[in-house]
Amino acid sequence: MSINEQAISIAQADHSVLVEEIKKLKVFSDLPRDFLDWFISNCKEARFSPGEVVFKEGTPAEYMVVFLEGRVYSRRESEGANSPIFIAKKGDTTGLLPFSRMTHVSVTGRAEEPTRLLLFPSSLFQELLHRSPLLGQRLVGILTDRVRETTRGEQQRDKLAALGKLSAGLAHELNNPAAAATRSADALLDCLSRLRDLDVQSYLTDSNCTHIARIEAGLRAELQPAAFKDQLERSDREEAISSWLESHNVPEPWKLSPLLVDANIATDHLDRYAAAAGPGLGSALARFATLLEMERIIGQIVHSTQRISKLVKAIKEYSYMDQSPVQEVDIIRGLETTISIMEHKLRKGIAVVRDFAPDIPKVTANGGELNQIWTNLIDNAADAMNNKGTLRLRVVREGDEVIVEVADNGSGIPKDIQSRIFEPFFTTKGVGDGTGLGLDAVHRIVRKLRGTITFTSVPGDTRFQVRIPIHQSL
Repeated sequence: MSINEQAISIAQADHSVLVEEIKKLKVFSDLPRDFLDWFISNCKEARFSPGEVVFKEGTPAEYMVVFLEGRVYSRRESEGANSPIFIAKKGDTTGLLPFSRMTHVSVTGRAEEPTRLLLFPSSLFQELLHRSPLLGQRLVGILTDRVRETTRGEQQRDKLAALGKLSAGLAHELNNPAAAATRSADALLDCLSRLRDLDVQSYLTDSNCTHIARIEAGLRAELQPAAFKDQLERSDREEAISSWLESHNVPEPWKLSPLLVDANIATDHLDRYAAAAGPGLGSALARFATLLEMERIIGQIVHSTQRISKLVKAIKEYSYMDQSPVQEVDIIRGLETTISIMEHKLRKGIAVVRDFAPDIPKVTANGGELNQIWTNLIDNAADAMNNKGTLRLRVVREGDEVIVEVADNGSGIPKDIQSRIFEPFFTTKGVGDGTGLGLDAVHRIVRKLRGTITFTSVPGDTRFQVRIPIHQSL
């Protein structure tokens, strides 16, 4: 049973007892006796056993609630098990408060222990404020604190959610080159093992050693990275190499031919090599192919580790780690860093078009906060395009301001909600996908920088324009 169903009238015999009881609560402690008598005479009482539903999400909000005993844990069950928990306990005043715009209960709360509540009807708020302006001030303070705490919690959740998305994407981005480097290292060990086996074979003589070295050096200079228009062309090349190896009595040609094809060696290269190698052709060719494979693998390791270093550098630049919070910030560099950080999302099918004017001056700002702006705007644009479309970034200077425009060709923002998109907690995303604080955070940061943010939106063309003063005293 919910709070509305449990509410019962207070017996006259309990009236004085309850007056003395609420006088012990800080909010009511110094209020006149006649007011407290009036307050209790208009209250109802509700009692709950452990586990019972006290507040039910979606039901009409009708009462201010004073906790006399017990503790209640509440959460937005519509947002799932990971939604934030709100705790109300003995001495708290909650529920619908004067000047609150709440019309329906936003959480479901269950009693953790035996709980006893006083319920004051919202229909008497005006009279309450008239009879006790002091209590009205205190209740407004409670409401303000509740809004501030809720906003702070939601902002923290929004930041954590954004951080979680970025972390997941970065983990994926880092895992790819790390896994590639690991595979390459394993392949390199296999190559070394093959070389050791070849070293025990006598396939080089004094007469052909110098000749083979000269041929190998020449081939290395000629060889270009292999490029085949399709798998069929590669298979044809591999078959031709295998046939050549078989015709020259090279052992296990099926093992050697893929290595030679990967190195882009053709049959005319092999003819020249055979002339220099003589009877030791098979072993010499296996050694040469293995060395070429090792060179290619080392290149892959270098590429993978460079990619990891680039990502680490991007993370450091994105967060402005080890740098002063307020400094001269290169906006274009910040946009590029943000794109690198979000590459995992953009590469799914979004083309990024840059239109950056030359000689854009640096602006005085908190670099991390600016990157938060770009992240939210780019992330929203990607979602609006359903991860497939064109993202256009434009940066120009106009007078003493730098203008950054983030545009997408997604579905657009419906006209009936355009006036609300900067409101805290307003979101068009599904439950669990957004808290509605991304654009609110963007708006607050831009105002802090004494800048402005505007937008226009029609289906296929949505543009957010941020103006940041170049010089300012923060």
